This record gives sequence, C-alpha cells and structure tokens, in this order.
Amino acid sequence: MHSSAVFLIEFGAVILGLGLLGRLAGRFQFSPIPLYLLAGLAFGEGGLLPLGASEEFVAIGAEIGVVLLLLMLGLEYSASDLVSNLKTQYPAGLVDATLNALPGAVMALLLGWGPVAAVVLAGVTWISSSGVIAKVLRDLGRLGNRETPVILSILVLEDLAMAVYLPIVTALLAGVTLAAGSVTLAIALGVAGLVLFVAVRFGRHISRFVSSDDPEKLLLVVLGLTLLVAGIAQQLQVSAAVGAFLVGIALTGSVAEGTHNLLSPLRDLFAAVFFVFFGLHTDPASIPPVLLPALALAVVTTCTKIATGYWAARRAGISVKGRWRAGGTLVARGEFSIVIAGLAVTAGIEPSLGPLATAYVLILVVIGPLTARWTQPLARRLFRSKPAAGAAEATDSEPKTAIEPEAATEPDDATEPKARETQRG
Repeated sequence: MHSSAVFLIEFGAVILGLGLLGRLAGRFQFSPIPLYLLAGLAFGEGGLLPLGASEEFVAIGAEIGVVLLLLMLGLEYSASDLVSNLKTQYPAGLVDATLNALPGAVMALLLGWGPVAAVVLAGVTWISSSGVIAKVLRDLGRLGNRETPVILSILVLEDLAMAVYLPIVTALLAGVTLAAGSVTLAIALGVAGLVLFVAVRFGRHISRFVSSDDPEKLLLVVLGLTLLVAGIAQQLQVSAAVGAFLVGIALTGSVAEGTHNLLSPLRDLFAAVFFVFFGLHTDPASIPPVLLPALALAVVTTCTKIATGYWAARRAGISVKGRWRAGGTLVARGEFSIVIAGLAVTAGIEPSLGPLATAYVLILVVIGPLTARWTQPLARRLFRSKPAAGAAEATDSEPKTAIEPEAATEPDDATEPKARETQRG
C-alpha cells in the first residue's frame, strides 16, 4: 500500500509538472520538448530528485508514447499521398538524406564510436521535427505559402524513410548477422509495401470495418489494433514504431479524422512521458563533455537543412524569399531524433550518444523556430538580394489556395518546372 501511494505521488507530480511546463512553453510560443527533456534530466540519475517507484511505469508509458507518435503521423497521410510524393519529390528526399545524415555519421566516426553508432547518429541529424515545424508554420501564418508544400513533401519523405530506416537500426542494435539483418529489412519492406497496396486498394473497406459512431468503441478498436500490430512488428524485429505508422496510413477518411481527434490528448500525454523517460536515462554530468560536438553538429546541420530547403524550393520554381523560408523552417529537430537515439540508449551501444543527442535536440528545437522566422531577412541583408519582379516577391508570403507555377523572380526561374506537391493531412 505504501509503495502504491508513493507511485501515485511521484507519477502525479511528474504529470502535473509536465502540464505546467507545457503551459509555460505555450505562453512564450515555443516547443515544450526542451522543457520535457530538462525535466527528465532533473528527475533522472544524477539529477535533483531521482524517481523510484514510478520509473518502470514511466518506461512503459514512453513505449506507448513512441507508438502513438507514429500512429498519429501515419494518420496525417493517405497511401496515395505517399506514392505521389515518392514519384515527384524523391530527388529532394535524396538530397535531404545525403546532406543531413552524413554529418552525423562523420561525427560518430571521428569520435571513435563505430559504424553502428554512425548509422544511429546519422538518423538523429537527418530527420526534422514534423510536430515543431507544423506548429511554426501555423504560428507564422505560412500554411498557405507557396513554399509550404515543398516543406511538407520533404517531411513526408522523411517520415516514409523511417519505415525503412528503423528496421535497419533495430537489426544493427540487436547485433544480428548480415543475413538475419537482410531478412529483417526484406520483411519490413515487404510489409510496408503490402500495407501501402492494401491501403490504396482497400482503405475504404478497412476504415469501414474500424468505423464506429460511438467514440468509445472507435478509440478502443483503433488503440487496441495499433498496440497489437506494434507488438507483432516488434516481435519480428521490424520496429513497433513502423507497425504503428502503417496502421495510421491504412486508416482514411472520417475514421482517420475521428481517431486523430480522440487520440491527440493521449498522444500528447504519452509523448511528454517519453521525452521525460529519455531524460531520465541521461546523466546531466555527461552532457558538458559532448556539448562542443553537439554544438558543431547543430551549426553544420542547420546550414545543410537550409541548403536542402533552398534547393528543393528552387527546383519547384519558388522565388528567392520562399527558398530561404523553406530552408529555415526545416532546421528544427525533435521527437524522431530522440526516438532514434532512444533505441541506441536502450541497446547500450555508446554511453555518450544519448547525452549528445539530448544536447543536439535541445539546441535545434530552440533554434529551429528562430531560423524559420529570421533566415530570409538575414539572407536578404547578407546577400543584398533585390527581387527582379517586385510584385511577385511582395505577394509570395501571402496564402495561396491553389498550388500553381510561380512567376519568375530571377531569369533562370522561368525555366524551372513546378513539381506537383501534396498537402499534409
């Protein structure tokens, strides 16, 4: 009875603290992720007030948080959205992966961490934070801008790449042989391909089967199905997160919308618990030694993300202002960088990887909203760029209801094709 009371007190204090931190972040209009990570550092080993009785429950909640993050991400897209983005935007995805994964891999090798840690850190520096970026776009009133579909397409491709990347990382961390790893990857690709095919051909039937007018029944069926598929995927070493992502893709229409509304509060709760759990397993004393590498990575990958967005927007025929805005918006890292690092921390491959990832995300989740707002004005001052077509530049930041080729702002823009973009959600 005493331990039960201690558990309730500890866990209640954690949830209450997270709620207050979330309100504080909302007041200053920035992401609560760094505050959640700092809270985990405060309650973890070497922190101010280590948890005891509730730590095991927090660990389970963290796993559910990852599953719900990926489920909700899958609900944002339909299978046809993903197929369309693969066909039209894969060059931007390749540039994104090359420019932003390579610095992480190189840093891990320079630190002597080995090839497995290099693959993990490459993922940490590669994937932008969809949640932070979506909030920034809303806060800045840019959801209707012409560069926004380019940003969203890159995020879609990154999220889809997770379905391939996570099984590879899971297999590497498990220390399986090359043959077994190849089998795991083949299974993951096969399952992902099958789910996409079924979702395209039979998505309506699946949604009709899951659908219910009673919110309680819909919540229980979708949540139960997601946890079941995630567990089976984990048992097959495919990754629970990938299983949840694929379930989200398979649900479409009103079912996806209803599920999103019902599960959003649960997602927010358990995602916050996940960030705290990651912080719990990071000793604050281990961060200062890796702060310099984290800062160097943050500087380099800020530049590479800006370059990625600029190139992708230029390829889509967006004006110079829009190109800089696209690049600056993509800088933020967050939830998925922590998910990837969390796999490595659990596997125990490199003690310093978790602290470095924590410091890296803390830096970029704060800097990201700032680069989204100030990259374009700073670039205009630094490069003294003057628009060739004043009217076109002046209206570039206004919402557009249709995505059409934009008027050229430089002589070479006129010949650039405007790729077809797919809006999220």
